[in-house]
Amino acid sequence: MALPELKQTATEARLAALSLPQGGCLDAGRAAAVARVQTLGLPDRRDEYWKYTRPDTLVTADAPTAEVFESTEAPVFDAMDRVKIVFVDGVFDSAASDDLSLEGVTIDRLSDLADTDIHWAKDLYGVLEARGQTPVARPLAALNTAYATDGVVIHVTGKPSKPISLIYKHADTASDAILHHVIRVESGAEATILENGPAASRFNKVTEIDIADGGTLHHIRAQGRDHARRAATHMFTRLGSGSVYKSFTLTVNGVLTRNEQVIELTGDDAVAHVAGACVGDGDFHHDDTVFITHDAVNCESRQVFKKVLRNGATGVFQGKILVKEGAQKTDGYQISQSLLLDEDSQFLAKPELEIYADDVACSHGSTSGAIDDDALFYLRSRGVPHGVATDLLTLAFLAEAVEEIEHEDIAAELVDRLEGWLARRR
Repeated sequence: MALPELKQTATEARLAALSLPQGGCLDAGRAAAVARVQTLGLPDRRDEYWKYTRPDTLVTADAPTAEVFESTEAPVFDAMDRVKIVFVDGVFDSAASDDLSLEGVTIDRLSDLADTDIHWAKDLYGVLEARGQTPVARPLAALNTAYATDGVVIHVTGKPSKPISLIYKHADTASDAILHHVIRVESGAEATILENGPAASRFNKVTEIDIADGGTLHHIRAQGRDHARRAATHMFTRLGSGSVYKSFTLTVNGVLTRNEQVIELTGDDAVAHVAGACVGDGDFHHDDTVFITHDAVNCESRQVFKKVLRNGATGVFQGKILVKEGAQKTDGYQISQSLLLDEDSQFLAKPELEIYADDVACSHGSTSGAIDDDALFYLRSRGVPHGVATDLLTLAFLAEAVEEIEHEDIAAELVDRLEGWLARRR
């Protein structure tokens, strides 16, 4: 079926502004991704999964400008012992990055694959992204697979002693960054991936994660600082038998952020937890879109998302649990909640369950509300100032999502960041 004229015109304009990388073992994957973009067309408001979020500024040929925010506060995770991999406006910064050697893991740059015809990532690059296009089209991810020129490919074969930290710096007010990461976790291996930073004026990032039987991956991400930035991120994850994937995202700024998680549980006894907490003020639009497919026996998934919104901020949650035929003893849990601190903010939610097995325990819930007056009165009656009391109740509201982080030190640091953000906006 031919694309509508407006969608086709927008897609052609965006592709014309980009140069397709050539050479190396990824050429076939890139060519297939270009074909997907041309067939699907870039998103517009008529698409079912974009009706709550305007994609206009994510698909234009030129990126909207975004001022670089200067802060005296140290970046998150700065005090941790970690292997730092730094990108500035989507380009690897070797001078700011650490030596990429680490026991139990091999780290290569995506750009280096242009010089080789043989690499383990050849069989994975674009594969999970392509699988994630059904039943919901994700053309921005296909665009990324086709045109990304930088990123990292991480092969985890043991248990590294340090987290791997991906740091995204923003320096150019008109930067348009496209990064693609590929992560393979082997059987019995375990690693932690950290991400932080504003990245660029406009940021398109895809991460493909393949976790073998018995493998474990922890992912913690902090999005913040430069408020005028725009970002569309996708994480495609496939889990084998007995594997574990746990992902948490904290977002505190950004005029437009859309985070998509597409997770397939393909092996028995797999566990996938994905959670997020965000606090937004003013011209803030934050969209979490999650699609989890259970395609094996006795698997567990959790979705826990909390949003605090005020001064006209908008939060979106679209979450789906699909249980395929034969995926018996599935345990699927989904909760999305918002705390609206004024009457101008809004939370738009679309929770979904689609179940084709009969021995399952699946639930979903979504609520919006204001600060509890009784709890606020209790704190105020004991001498707690109104602003401080509101912040305490806000942190309590976000606690269920933050508790999904297994690393206690990281969780504590993120709570400190939230406390600071709230205190500065009383």
